[in-house]
Amino acid sequence: MNDDTARELVLDAADRLYYARGIQAVGMDELRSEAGVSLKRLYQLFASKEAIVEQVLRRRNNAWTRGILELADQQPTPRGKLLAIYDFLSGWFAEDDFRGCAFINSFGELGASAPGVAEAARSHKSSFQQYVGALVRDAGAPPSLAPQLVLLAEGAQTTAAILKQPDAATQARAAAEVLIDAALSR
Repeated sequence: MNDDTARELVLDAADRLYYARGIQAVGMDELRSEAGVSLKRLYQLFASKEAIVEQVLRRRNNAWTRGILELADQQPTPRGKLLAIYDFLSGWFAEDDFRGCAFINSFGELGASAPGVAEAARSHKSSFQQYVGALVRDAGAPPSLAPQLVLLAEGAQTTAAILKQPDAATQARAAAEVLIDAALSR
C-alpha cells in the first residue's frame, strides 16, 4: 500500500472514530488497528495526533464547503443562497451519525492545548463568516445581517447536537427568512 492510500485510510478511520467518540477517547493503537496500518507507519505518515486531527478538520472543511456550495449554487438569488445554508444543515442534522460540529467538538477538546487544532477551527468558522458576508453583500443587505445569520447557523448546530433536535435547522431557517426580509426591505 502506498503512502497516499495509507494516509487516506488513517484519515478516514480518524474522522469516523474521533467524530463518534471524541478525540481523546481514541488512542493511537485503536486508530492504527481501525486503519489497518502499523503504528510505525502511522507515525511515518503523521508526526502526531494533533497533525491527524488538523488533517481531518481540513477534510471536513472541504466537505462542508462543497455541501453548502452545491445547494447554494442551485439557487438563483442571493436570498436563496443564504437560505440554502439552513437547508444544508437540515440534511446534515438528519444523518444517523450526526454529533454536532466537528470544529466545535475539536476546539472544546483540544483548543487550549493544540494550537493547530484551534487554528483549524478558527479558520473554518472565519471562512464561513466570510462566505455569509459575501452573500449578504450580493443581496444588498446591511453587513450587520451576516453575523446574525452565522449565529443562527451556529446555534442550530449546537442545539441539534446537544438536544438531539434535527428541526433546529428548520427553526433557524424560519428566523433567517425574517431577518433577511427585514434587512432587504430597508
